[in-house]
Amino acid sequence: MSRYAILLALLAVFWVPGFAQHQHQHRMPAGSDSSGISMDTSHPMNKGMDMDMPMDVPMTNAFSLNLPMSRNGSGTSWLPDDAPMYAYMLHSKKWMYMVHGNIFLRYNHQDLGKAGTRGGEKWDAPNMLMFMGQTKVGSKGLFHFNTMFSLDAAIAGGSGYPLLFQTGESWKGKPLVDRQHPHDLFSELSVSYSYSFSPKSDFFVYFGYPGEPALGPVTYVHRPSGMDNPDAPLGHHWTDATHITFGVATIGFRYGLFKLEASSFTGQEPDEDRYNFDKPLFNSWSSRLSLNPTKNWALQISHGYIKSPEALKPDENIHRTTASAMYSCAFREEHFFNATAVWGLNKQKDLDGSNDAQLEASLRLKSFLAYFRYEWVQKSVEELNLEPNTYGNNVQFPVNATTIGAGYDLIHSGNVRVMGGGQLSWYHPDKQLSSLYGKNPLAGEVYLRFYPSLMKMHKMKMENM
Repeated sequence: MSRYAILLALLAVFWVPGFAQHQHQHRMPAGSDSSGISMDTSHPMNKGMDMDMPMDVPMTNAFSLNLPMSRNGSGTSWLPDDAPMYAYMLHSKKWMYMVHGNIFLRYNHQDLGKAGTRGGEKWDAPNMLMFMGQTKVGSKGLFHFNTMFSLDAAIAGGSGYPLLFQTGESWKGKPLVDRQHPHDLFSELSVSYSYSFSPKSDFFVYFGYPGEPALGPVTYVHRPSGMDNPDAPLGHHWTDATHITFGVATIGFRYGLFKLEASSFTGQEPDEDRYNFDKPLFNSWSSRLSLNPTKNWALQISHGYIKSPEALKPDENIHRTTASAMYSCAFREEHFFNATAVWGLNKQKDLDGSNDAQLEASLRLKSFLAYFRYEWVQKSVEELNLEPNTYGNNVQFPVNATTIGAGYDLIHSGNVRVMGGGQLSWYHPDKQLSSLYGKNPLAGEVYLRFYPSLMKMHKMKMENM
């Protein structure tokens, strides 16, 4: 099947007639459901919401009957409660299902001014599709499953897409440099069970093959401040690259505003075969402390030991530390501001640590969107596949990258939106890299983005649990 046929099939998923229509509906009192959740119908995102809901369906967080579903991040991570939710919802008598996806059909040129020799250009379509569901188990238990798929490799090829200064993973036995690797076809297949001891406390277990350990912030494709940008951050392998891990088990406990988690997982990143299931090894570990002090904030700090993450460097192990702060605010109907600050540190034995710092934000005004990302990351001679005899050993080059982008919804048909947009990225690398990249290379891209409409069930208050 050609890449164009694969892309058309993927786009067709977004236009199934009546895809998110409710099934087996039962009239419920406005403002509540059978799980004891009270909807804030005065909130601007809930105006005009259809309050027909099925009985006994858990409209809650994936890992707690006591928290709103808007707190769902990637893996077991937390978003702010005020984060917007772009997804389709379906339900039967006992189950609640959600579908989420994002496809960027785009042209990407990574060196518009031909400043250096390492830029590339390509037509491609970064994409992902998620399907999840949950059901109550007794009066205090909750079972949840989550699946995520990507056709990146089928559309963009095994070497992924051009992205200046990006590093990590390999293709045909060579390190990928100035390219973002494609995601695996099976990016998450996970199940979890949580138990509510009281409105203030929950316990959960999570298993994924593949899945995401408790390490780092919500991954960039799921952050409200980052999902509008089709490019991965340059510090992806400093903060959230473990979001596809073939074998992960996590236990977690929440008390009040805090959550503490611990994971055992496979340290090796996915291999070059993007359609298989890698061997689970459970040779790495991580822990994470999360805090949501208000509906607008989600904070986390985490640390992990990752054994042999890169296939070409099996003897290199990494201690990774991350911290992040996320902010979300809904201030009018379909008006949102989202921002995230992230720091990540990779440390190898007997070597200086390398850092990444990111600041990203997005502003949504109904059909109009503007977004921004600034990043400072330290890339080594080895990361950039440079000659040590020319640049020296253990040298780290600071790289600054600033991206601004904007988009506008051209089509809003039922449960589907199509946005036209574009972005420019300005890079300022260490001057020693000018002979390869130029002094300030400029990248640009234009795209059509296909994604779900905003869910009206944006904000929930938990009462009478």
